[in-house]
Amino acid sequence: MTAKLENQRPKVVGSDKVEAPYPIRFEGKVVRGFGRGSKDLGIPTANVSEDSIQELLKHKDSGVYYGFAKISQQIFPMVMSVGWNPYYNNTLRSAEVHLINRKGSDFYDQQIRVIVLGYIRPELNYEGVQKLIEDIQIDIQVALNSLERPNYAHYKEDGFFKS
Repeated sequence: MTAKLENQRPKVVGSDKVEAPYPIRFEGKVVRGFGRGSKDLGIPTANVSEDSIQELLKHKDSGVYYGFAKISQQIFPMVMSVGWNPYYNNTLRSAEVHLINRKGSDFYDQQIRVIVLGYIRPELNYEGVQKLIEDIQIDIQVALNSLERPNYAHYKEDGFFKS
């Protein structure tokens, strides 16, 4: 599918309360990816090891998701790309978590815990990197707007992040 969502993007996605199959929780080690999130896009991601995302892959389609993630004892809102990354012609399905508003150094080999609370959009292909960056920026704003709702925001306090 080619990107053609420009003026059709909602500002908030999902119902007012979290609905099945969400929340989906998983944890794993942050592994080295291709380095494209930071270098090509200016949007760093935590690549989660493939064995950690098997439960998610069983239930969900490729696309962009939102929720919260914890790394280095901090909880962040997140957007996550799950799929093949057709713009880059990947041959393996992966999950790449962007921790919104996170500043600081790399976190390779650290544990990350993720609670996925909803779906934003399908995985798309892009004619150029600028359009990809623009859509990711919209995804980030949609995630932040969607997570502001009380039935979503309270997941920052979820017991999964405390253990």
